[in-house]
Amino acid sequence: MDFDEAVDHLESLINHEARPRAGRGASLSLEPMRRLVTAMGDPQTAYPVVHVTGTNGKGSTVRMAAALLQAMGLRVGAYTSPHLMDVTERICVDSQPIAAEDFGAAVGAVARFAEHLGMRATWFETVTAAALRHFADEAVDAAVVEVGMLGRYDATNVVDGQVAAITNVGCDHTDGVGDWRRGIAGEKAGIIKPGSTVVLGETDPGLAEIFKAEPSAAVLNRDRDFGVSADRLAVGGRLLDLYTPRRRYDSVMLALHGRHQTDNAAVAVAAAESFFDAALPDGAVAEALAEIRVPGRFEIADRHPLLVLDGAHNPDGAKAAAATLAEDFEPGGRRFVVVGMQDGRDPRAVLEAFDVGGAELVVACTAPTARGIPAAAVAAAAASLGAACEAVVDVGAAIDRARSLAAETDVITVVGSFTVVGAAKEALGHSSGGHG
Repeated sequence: MDFDEAVDHLESLINHEARPRAGRGASLSLEPMRRLVTAMGDPQTAYPVVHVTGTNGKGSTVRMAAALLQAMGLRVGAYTSPHLMDVTERICVDSQPIAAEDFGAAVGAVARFAEHLGMRATWFETVTAAALRHFADEAVDAAVVEVGMLGRYDATNVVDGQVAAITNVGCDHTDGVGDWRRGIAGEKAGIIKPGSTVVLGETDPGLAEIFKAEPSAAVLNRDRDFGVSADRLAVGGRLLDLYTPRRRYDSVMLALHGRHQTDNAAVAVAAAESFFDAALPDGAVAEALAEIRVPGRFEIADRHPLLVLDGAHNPDGAKAAAATLAEDFEPGGRRFVVVGMQDGRDPRAVLEAFDVGGAELVVACTAPTARGIPAAAVAAAAASLGAACEAVVDVGAAIDRARSLAAETDVITVVGSFTVVGAAKEALGHSSGGHG
């Protein structure tokens, strides 16, 4: 297949990112994915893997861990989701997205294996298998793989992670019924294998015990075995002192905004150390974290007025985004919020966590997917919190509306969904870094 044929094929498949299955874990199975990769010769066994799950921060942690392994001289594959503008963003080798022709070839190969098996692989299974094959074809020294949803039955769980990293447990991909936090923790713990070193970022003792109950080689606990001992604001990010079981890393520049990213950095450094079973050189840590970029995670798109893109789409992510704006930027002007969300989320809970009641204006838009909540419904949720709001369906037009009202000292934040952030980047003329 060429790239366009691959995209057409993917669009014909069931896509659980577009139609999530929260609350229906009993119907899930990893067997179709196991059959598929077995037929392909188990490409995921050709390289060691750092497997990363968590409710928030896993994409940032994957990028940081991959950068750390690269700084140590390895050729590193990274698999992330979702993408912002182009599907090729999900599959990178040494920070470069897969070429369009290689993506087409990899998806085409997976499709042929699936047809031979008489199975209809899902969208995510197909792209995941394509990534695992591409990494084998590229002879990477290691791969850092992000879980799509939860963990135990996620298509990525055909890998046996040498390191299993868990950032945290929060409210996402769940129907919220019963003791959902323990339920989510149990599913995320499913990525832990008997040979894994577990890097556990979740600190709730009641949840930590769920991860520790899984057979593993070792467990490292945040705030006990590794963590952040000092965190200061710096120009362009944060200045950190980190500690791990093997050493301290003092005055490390992290080129990301937000206190929550410091915890992700601690998980990434501990994961990289665990991968090598050795401390990392100062130079490697400094190089990796000072140059890290994570598109769509508190990304500064403009300065006058300040325009921030953040994919926060659940209450914990929204709370972190609000705290980052207040602490890292201390905006003296008015706040404008452009927000669009997908169904399966609680708009009122997310907007409340983002403190929209204190905004000058909320401009609600419709996330540009089949799951997009109508702009009017998002605006109604904002209004229920006392916010002044308008509904403008198109993402680009919603940003234009906010810009038309904002002064140079004001701040505009675009939040609520990675699909909205991707549409915002396209409207602002940003490059995807991938195909096209």
